Amino acid sequence: MSSAEKRKTQMKRFPVYHHNSQFYHQHQRLTMAKLTILAAAALLGLLALAQATRTTITTTVVEEDNPGQQQRCREQIQRQQNLRNCQRYLQQQARGGGSDVPMITDPNPHQQQQLRQCCEQLENLNEQCRCEGVREAVRQQREQGEMQGEEMREMMQQAENLPSRCNLSPRRCQIQASVF
Repeated sequence: MSSAEKRKTQMKRFPVYHHNSQFYHQHQRLTMAKLTILAAAALLGLLALAQATRTTITTTVVEEDNPGQQQRCREQIQRQQNLRNCQRYLQQQARGGGSDVPMITDPNPHQQQQLRQCCEQLENLNEQCRCEGVREAVRQQREQGEMQGEEMREMMQQAENLPSRCNLSPRRCQIQASVF
């Protein structure tokens, strides 16, 4: 086979790259641009993940680095009898299928009184200690072992919204992750 025939055969196999080197270089630049964009997107994703992880770690460290505040909260909660009135109210709500209506519109006078007493105990806690107090009330009920399953879930749901029902801040407390 002559060299001219060999060249024709090669051109048939790789016509674009042999015929038009300008097209080949343009194709390479586009490929590199796509790879650069893909690498930049991956880097942004990793940075976002790292930022989320750093924020979580920071939050955890702040909570653990403040034993003085935790101790003050424990003392306040104990002075309020571990929110015994809130424990009773939550237990009754869980067993009776309580509602999320505000204190002043609760139809049952006995429930109104229990909620009012609970709200007084919560109000006597510093705002930073209220959710810890609610979590402690749930813990105490859990340790008594009288409620399980659906009743316990109902009580935890009621407990999360307890500050809101008392018209106190914070309006909602995270219960599940911290109690179990």
